[in-house]
Amino acid sequence: MNVFKQSVLAAALCGTVAIAGAPALAQQASTPAETAVTAALKPQPGDFTIDNFRFRDGSTLPKLTLHYMTLGTPRRGADGRVDNAVMILHGTGGTGSQFMQPHFAGELFGPGQPLDASRYFIILPDNIGHGGSSKPSDGLKMAFPHYDYGDMVAAQHELLTRGLKVDHLRLVMGTSMGCMHSFMWGEDYPDFVDAIMPLACEPVAIAGRNRMWRKMLMDGIRDDPAWDGGNYTKEPTLGLRTAEDMLLIAGSAPQLLQRDYPTRQAADDYLASRLQQTVPHLDANDLLYQVDSSRNYDPSPRLGAIKAPLLWINSADDFINQPYLGIAEREIKRIPRGRYLVIPASLSTHGHGTHTWAALWKQHLVELLAESAR
Repeated sequence: MNVFKQSVLAAALCGTVAIAGAPALAQQASTPAETAVTAALKPQPGDFTIDNFRFRDGSTLPKLTLHYMTLGTPRRGADGRVDNAVMILHGTGGTGSQFMQPHFAGELFGPGQPLDASRYFIILPDNIGHGGSSKPSDGLKMAFPHYDYGDMVAAQHELLTRGLKVDHLRLVMGTSMGCMHSFMWGEDYPDFVDAIMPLACEPVAIAGRNRMWRKMLMDGIRDDPAWDGGNYTKEPTLGLRTAEDMLLIAGSAPQLLQRDYPTRQAADDYLASRLQQTVPHLDANDLLYQVDSSRNYDPSPRLGAIKAPLLWINSADDFINQPYLGIAEREIKRIPRGRYLVIPASLSTHGHGTHTWAALWKQHLVELLAESAR
């Protein structure tokens, strides 16, 4: 057994428990499992600063910093372009480091695995407003520019081209919010990307129940008197509890929760533990901005502009992107080289969070890489 697999196995034996389907929403201490994977892969952190970044609403920030991690080394092909770069984009409230978890990195980045870090140059950015990148809690609070998904994708492009000197992507993959960014990459930079893999989203405007639960979350924060228009000196705990309640429902896996918490007391105890574990790590303005950044997302009019092979995967137990709405079946027809798959619900899926459990879909990634090989 190679060193990478030994590290992952040792981490698994530590008994680390993941919250089923929960969105990543805070920078917390690494688990033993994550530490083992990180030690095996040796990711390199970095920061890239963009001077006078202009947002789509016309506002500017004198210095916008994007934090990121990379694995592997860029390689240039016969045409002089980088031919092995892979960018993986996180979801709302997450960071690039979330992809170092054993059920993602441990399935994809090791020797002989689909995105072997000795062959690929893997880029894991923290998006605007997230993790180590510029965000409202750095000091500007509600004076921070009200970024949207278009701003995030533009900043990612700047990071790649100016910061990392990457002029081409072998693959762009994204989960949840990053899934939505993946569709935008295919439209905004159609010749930049060889393959696209969106996981857990829809390429249409945020509407219906999806918009409603997001608005409930934002209203819960704004309606807390302690929020004080974003000028709070102490976190608005009641608003954050409401927000975390909504996130738990949106990201949950019903079958796993029913199995693991089969009594009223077990369910109540889990909820109390979850809130105690997560709420202290949240910042109200950061979370408000993160959720609000989806407000004008709608790539549907330009889906036909996507040139690269695209493999879009959702899961049947995803509260946020329910397959029975029929959106995917309608929209996939507009993507020239697009395919759509649904992972059936089971005790192996994780609701919306299925996007990060790579064992459930990594064979499809292998197929996409083969299909898009030059």
